[in-house]
Amino acid sequence: MSEDGTVLSPDEVARYARHLVLPEVGGPGQRKLKAARVLVVGAGGLGAPLIAYLAAAGVGTIGIVDEDTVALSNLQRQIIHGTGDLGRRKVDSAADAVAALNPHVAVERHAMRLDIDNAEHLLSAYDVIADGSDNFATRFLVADVAERLEKPLVTAAVGRFDGSLTTLRPFERDEEGVLQPSYRCLFPEPPPEGLVPACAEAGILGALTGVLGTLQALEVLKAILGIGEPLVGRLLLVDALSFRFETIRYRRRRP
Repeated sequence: MSEDGTVLSPDEVARYARHLVLPEVGGPGQRKLKAARVLVVGAGGLGAPLIAYLAAAGVGTIGIVDEDTVALSNLQRQIIHGTGDLGRRKVDSAADAVAALNPHVAVERHAMRLDIDNAEHLLSAYDVIADGSDNFATRFLVADVAERLEKPLVTAAVGRFDGSLTTLRPFERDEEGVLQPSYRCLFPEPPPEGLVPACAEAGILGALTGVLGTLQALEVLKAILGIGEPLVGRLLLVDALSFRFETIRYRRRRP
């Protein structure tokens, strides 16, 4: 039993056996996962594999924010939803998929658009935030509120054949005592409306969202477990056509 009283049932011990033999995870780490609360913003291309892998890993509570319903054009990449889910709310479809995958995981459904009026209330209830939204307005809002609430944020984005991923902890200091960079250190302001085409206009290779969403899940799990080197101050760039992975460093902007 952990300090918070979290215990693993015999079924969970068997289910997570491949985690439990990892020295970096083991029983204490698996109990951390079970006690964790993660908010996923968006149950679309990135959110689908992200939610699935968090659930499979045994993250105890997953909150899902999404106001949309499942459309036929979603199914090319949003693999947590199926043909039988057409017209359903994505939070409901995703919750059913999680229940089928791992009954030990609780899903909190937020069938709404995250906006300036509800963002702080929603984010404050979770330990780690994972942003898989598809627009800059939501990304900036999530990043600003997560920074204010001192919540770790793992954020990813995709377009056509490329994607990016980073982890933000701008409320912490590095080894030199300098605050870690924020989202606005990467992107000071949202681009002008219409400059970056949406997925519906530009298109996207469906499997790419699976790659970035899975990498995003890995970063969230590392954050919960406190293992490895997170992508703090580093932006991972993925070029699917050349299969090139590059990491660039970025620092806190001077005031």
